[in-house]
Amino acid sequence: MARILQPKARDPAARDQGARANEARAYVTLDDLLRLNHRAKGFSFLPKQPVHSLLAGRHASRLRGRGLEFEELRHYYEGDDVRAIDWRATARLGEPQLRVYTEERDRPVLLLVDQRLSMFFGSRGAMKSVVAAEAAALAAWRVTSLGDRIGGLVFSENGMDEVRPHARQAAIGPLFEAIIRRNGELRAEDPRPSDPSLLNAALARVPRLLPHDGLLTLITDAAGADAETVRLVTEITAHNDVLTVFVFDPLEAELPDIGRTVVADAGRQIEIDSSASGLRRGFAASFAERREAIEGFSRRRAIPVLPLSTGRDTADQFRELLGRRLARTATPGRPMSAVR
Repeated sequence: MARILQPKARDPAARDQGARANEARAYVTLDDLLRLNHRAKGFSFLPKQPVHSLLAGRHASRLRGRGLEFEELRHYYEGDDVRAIDWRATARLGEPQLRVYTEERDRPVLLLVDQRLSMFFGSRGAMKSVVAAEAAALAAWRVTSLGDRIGGLVFSENGMDEVRPHARQAAIGPLFEAIIRRNGELRAEDPRPSDPSLLNAALARVPRLLPHDGLLTLITDAAGADAETVRLVTEITAHNDVLTVFVFDPLEAELPDIGRTVVADAGRQIEIDSSASGLRRGFAASFAERREAIEGFSRRRAIPVLPLSTGRDTADQFRELLGRRLARTATPGRPMSAVR
């Protein structure tokens, strides 16, 4: 992913001020992630969703959530759900008997947090790597507040960190430390190209950390996703739920006409003319193709996709996406197509 550094501004002071503004949202700190604890409210990754939630309804999601554990067999009382009657026990005992279940409270949730060089990009608000870190923190706080276990795989060109799913105190600290370390290692002047194979390398480790009955949450820009990615995710969905948080920057979708601009990629810099209509069309088409590939595969596997923009507050977007009804198009089988 090429990184747009600065337009060729005439005023050096304005250019320096813009660079400082961008730098302020280039990295996250432990305090940033801890403060999100108070904002991790108003959304859930469970199937029981508000009617307008992205995850509500069988057409938008196949999330099964936590399982049920048998607790006891008791007498049937008026008003009980007749569907819970145990007919064999009723016949044996001669009076209606009800099976009572409790919801499991320790479902494992694994966060796959992308901190590759392709994520070190942002034209407004924050870098994609920062939004991914914030999304992971919000998910971790919310999941643990509901009694589930949290773990993570944080990956970048500098390494990969595994945190096995544990209860709140045992997992959040190591998970946040891994995110902050990998996030802090990102540098715009890094001469290496972003490694697309790392996404599949991280996915290949998932079954060891999340063997069954869990939720895998992918937080990534999906750079490098290919047929092997599809195969790995398909295998994971056989025994677990999967949710994709697709992080993008508005400039990726539409390159603005800002004249001559300096672009950097893998330590190289080139000046381009962003006013060229052909260049802007090609830029937009490349992003649209990547996004359509993600959403198309997700539709076929009934995997929800939550698109997060770097241009808006992460917590606000979570609440909106998990609390509103999709504006569906008339095309059948495309429940995600209206999300922007």
